[in-house]
Amino acid sequence: MSIPRTDVVGSLLRPPELLAAREAYALGRLPPAEFKAVEDRAVDWAVALQDDAGLDVLTDGEMRRLSFQSQLPEAVEGFGEWDIDAFLWGDWQGDERVGDKSTTRPARLGVTGKLRRKRHLCAEEFTYLRGTPARAVKKVTLTSPSLYANFWQPELSAGVYPTLDSFLADVVDLLLDEVAELARLGCTYIQLDAPHYPLLLDPQTRRFYESRGWTLEKWLAQGIALDNAVIAGFPNVTFSMHLCRGNQGSRWLVAGGYDLIARPIFQGVNVQRLLLEYDDERSGGFEPLREVPDDKVVVLGLVTTKSPRQETVDELRARIAEASRYLPLERLALSPQCGFATSVIGNALTVDDEARKLRTIAETARAVWGAAPR
Repeated sequence: MSIPRTDVVGSLLRPPELLAAREAYALGRLPPAEFKAVEDRAVDWAVALQDDAGLDVLTDGEMRRLSFQSQLPEAVEGFGEWDIDAFLWGDWQGDERVGDKSTTRPARLGVTGKLRRKRHLCAEEFTYLRGTPARAVKKVTLTSPSLYANFWQPELSAGVYPTLDSFLADVVDLLLDEVAELARLGCTYIQLDAPHYPLLLDPQTRRFYESRGWTLEKWLAQGIALDNAVIAGFPNVTFSMHLCRGNQGSRWLVAGGYDLIARPIFQGVNVQRLLLEYDDERSGGFEPLREVPDDKVVVLGLVTTKSPRQETVDELRARIAEASRYLPLERLALSPQCGFATSVIGNALTVDDEARKLRTIAETARAVWGAAPR
């Protein structure tokens, strides 16, 4: 496809009607058909919000998900006991509006059975999205396979998966099958979300991952090899990877530039687009962009989803010009820094804030690169 100059990471704030319906459905008070109708309306709203803003790429807002990474345990047997805290644990840092928050890793979190697919992960999402009238490129988000290392717990999992490698091999097979199904359905753009790589910048978080049996170097080398295995062999699909430092309830997990991980990831993963978080000083400078090879576009996540702060076109143009010192302007694009609601909890801003930010992204892209490729 032609180079889209605007993009989105994936999630949008969930409408109150959807949150209430999700709760009622979980309690058995809402029939499946009625719940699906509410989900469909939420997707229609999310698509219209992005399309009205003038974006070149859109998603379904992840309206059908508990979390950006929940679609695998929701669709596959064997993950044992889990709830939303499986995706929220850690020492989260926030600004003066939301404060810090620590959530303990659930004690019983861990894969306990052989992974067996109950349904496809995202086929329903894309099939419905495909039928919406928006002209923008329609993207589906998946997760990097090694992100699910969080679910391998030696004392709970070793009986069925003796090693982390054996568990992740089955995760790769499931994700590869999902990519094949999405491609068959006509999906032309798939994103891998990989926040666990930037989390390696923090020594405490790195110690947890290394306790799973892989050194930092192996995490990068093995993780990238698994990513490439999932996306190999689909010439008609554009792939991207999103790298951030944690995003829940307007909080984050780690800070630091991409320097430590830039060369192995930017040069090693076989995606065409890199969506990089660059909304404030936590993300470091643009110097790591020097490591991006000639066959990749970098989507600069300059617009924050963590606060209502309203970026301006002039501000964003200046930041893009700064980044172009390290990567040519024709290989740059613009997006939010992360999703607006990486789980149903959502970030601390309003739908009006969200809409204004998306419109500013589109306006900036027109000012920098001219008319959109749509």
